[in-house]
Amino acid sequence: MKFKLFIAGFWLLCAAGLVSAAETLKPYVLASVAPAEVNAKLASEGFEVVGEYEPYPGAKVIVITSEALKLEAAKTEYGGYGATLRVAITDEEVSYTNPAYWANGYRMATDLVAVTTVLEEALGNAGTFGSKKGLTIEKLRKYHYKPLMPYFNEPVELATFPTHKKAIEVVEAGLKAGQGKTKLVYRVDIPEKDETVFGMGLLGDHDGADRVVMTILNKGTKGSKHTAYMPYEILVSGTKAYMLHGKFRIALSFPSLGMFQFMKIRGAPDGIEKAAKAVTVE
Repeated sequence: MKFKLFIAGFWLLCAAGLVSAAETLKPYVLASVAPAEVNAKLASEGFEVVGEYEPYPGAKVIVITSEALKLEAAKTEYGGYGATLRVAITDEEVSYTNPAYWANGYRMATDLVAVTTVLEEALGNAGTFGSKKGLTIEKLRKYHYKPLMPYFNEPVELATFPTHKKAIEVVEAGLKAGQGKTKLVYRVDIPEKDETVFGMGLLGDHDGADRVVMTILNKGTKGSKHTAYMPYEILVSGTKAYMLHGKFRIALSFPSLGMFQFMKIRGAPDGIEKAAKAVTVE
């Protein structure tokens, strides 16, 4: 009898492992709170609003972080990309970036289970969206859109500076000055690490501008908008300034769009890079 129970338990554990391995994640979560409640709910659960951005009428992004999130970001190389989460309000609909999806896409040390729990307490979870079938953890950890497309660990190197302090000064000044038609949305310093992440709003009508990219790509999606895709990041790590390649960052945000839709914004990666490089010039 004991042997039979052991076998049954063994197969149950195997089945549970298969379910876990097969679990898929989607990039965004639909919240269940009213727009007017968002900031108070976030504050009540210990989140800090580090920036707000309205790229065009009807769209607002609230960028948040927390001590727990920053500590998790400090554990991995280029973890600063995951030091913030984005809450979007689109025509009275509230959504936010799925912590587990982005943590795995950015190859962080954990999938932010604790952060997810607290964020759901604040904003609720009425379902995930942004991908038809979702992506497995394994696929997210080595994500790239197509063969020969860039991976997470193949970022664009924007500039090199003599010191980390100088790198931060130049990037922050460039964003505040609106160089390259950009806007400073936020700055977050990663604890006990020479790493700082900046949120870069992309203004105007150039190929990489937020309004241009979102207008085109939202036409290829159904249901909830992907407003929480914005803003783009510039990461200062050590003495270098980086950005995720547009062919990675945009695809990770819109994983179910086909090549036809992406061809409509084929100039966006170069447009974003050009704007970001303008920020790094004194």
